[in-house]
Amino acid sequence: MEEIVLEAQKRQEVGTRKVNRLRKRALIPAVVYGEGKQPLSIQLVARDFLNLIAVHRGGSFVLKLKVKDNGKYQEKSVLIKQIQRHPVRDDCIHIDFNEISLTKTIRVKVPLVAVGEAIGVKFDGGVLDHILWELEIECLPAQIPESIEVNVSSLKIGDYLHVKDLAVGEGIKLLNDSEAAVLAVAMPRKEEVAPAALEAGAEAKAEPEVIKEKKEKPEAGSETQPGKKPQEDKK
Repeated sequence: MEEIVLEAQKRQEVGTRKVNRLRKRALIPAVVYGEGKQPLSIQLVARDFLNLIAVHRGGSFVLKLKVKDNGKYQEKSVLIKQIQRHPVRDDCIHIDFNEISLTKTIRVKVPLVAVGEAIGVKFDGGVLDHILWELEIECLPAQIPESIEVNVSSLKIGDYLHVKDLAVGEGIKLLNDSEAAVLAVAMPRKEEVAPAALEAGAEAKAEPEVIKEKKEKPEAGSETQPGKKPQEDKK
């Protein structure tokens, strides 16, 4: 396992105003929690931490914190528990770490990555469905993989892969239900026609109804008949 090191410094400043001053100096306040230990308040250089998570994005990894206190360093193996971000700017404003033992197994979640192109997708136009995007595992901290890769090349339309079908490294235990489906190749999805388009098509096919106006018959005595002269009034 690659050793990932991050330097930090013990933090004396507590309270909203003081930690806001830290953030203005491009520092991130953080806390390290350990089983049976008092929480340790620390501060990190924002640039160093952001560069680190940009490289290891999306996975669980063990981080070695080198915490400076009165000129001396103490090392702690930790996992990132939570990253708090500003609701508007999305800046990282606080971090919680969990201290761990390298000799005890832990439970973490790791991403599931599909590798290759399924036969049912390539030749039959099927769709690869990701049913699970991450898996929960139990292992020693040094054995945590960045991801679990699954080769989907042999999958045809209607095929499923289940948790029990996955191969993982030695010492890694999958905690998800063994019968749970993780990936599948589904039938091609038909394009749905919008109701408005259907109505427009129906109207276009329908023949317009022709309405003929009836000619009104002339009232008796209102008009002269053709070829006859009007009679003169007799005095």
